[in-house]
Amino acid sequence: MNNIKVLILDIDGTISGKSNQVNDRVKKAIQKVKNRGIKVGLATGRMYCSALRFYREIGANLPIIAYNGAWIQNPENSEILLHTPVNKEISQKLFSYFKTKQKDHDIEIHLYFNDNLYVEKITKNTDYYVERSGIPANLVDDLASLLGEKPTKILASSLDSNLISEMLTELKNIYHEEEVYLTQSNPIYLEATQTGINKGSAVQYLTEKILKLSADEVMAIGDNFNDYTMLQYVGFSVAMGDAPPEVKKIASTVTLDVENDGVADILDRLF
Repeated sequence: MNNIKVLILDIDGTISGKSNQVNDRVKKAIQKVKNRGIKVGLATGRMYCSALRFYREIGANLPIIAYNGAWIQNPENSEILLHTPVNKEISQKLFSYFKTKQKDHDIEIHLYFNDNLYVEKITKNTDYYVERSGIPANLVDDLASLLGEKPTKILASSLDSNLISEMLTELKNIYHEEEVYLTQSNPIYLEATQTGINKGSAVQYLTEKILKLSADEVMAIGDNFNDYTMLQYVGFSVAMGDAPPEVKKIASTVTLDVENDGVADILDRLF
């Protein structure tokens, strides 16, 4: 691992589990990696403002990759290095699709503009999302009225994970990858970003355009489908123990799950 110069970490399901905190053992392992001169960054589906707490907790020292790669911002000077929102026409079509599904199913729609969350109603599920994210939700009468602007990300949420899987499959049959990027950060969230924008493309941008390094010099750890492209890109990839089989299959190695401090376990073994 002597060639590794950058470590990129997912947040939920990777460094933070049910407690929504980073365990001391994980923090110490990350600090040991930093002591070797390796830079540490975050790549998350979360909003930038929601990821900031974790950036500070682990002492990260690279720009934050948020919204599954659609937003890269440097916390040290607040400079937004990259922001690629969803195409306006696709946004409107996806919103219409989710609104149609809402007629027969319990689905929440989240729209994100300028690092703010907008919803049409506040439910227990919304309250959980807001509490875990540590950000407020802006309540509006009609989300469609906001779609004159391009959102950073669109998220559909349902406690019925089978419904989320069905919608993901259906949408992938409707839209080509050249039109929109669709993924899941966990079983109850379906997330859409601009085509070609994902964690893999964002880590590549950070690595090659900003840091002037190569993929072989980067290690990444993640746990879900939205980490797939990131794990594909880097030179050394780690899947968490409870990651889907498809994600584990492409990883260089697999560690323990988040509740068993899998990040600390693999970092202690490798470094």
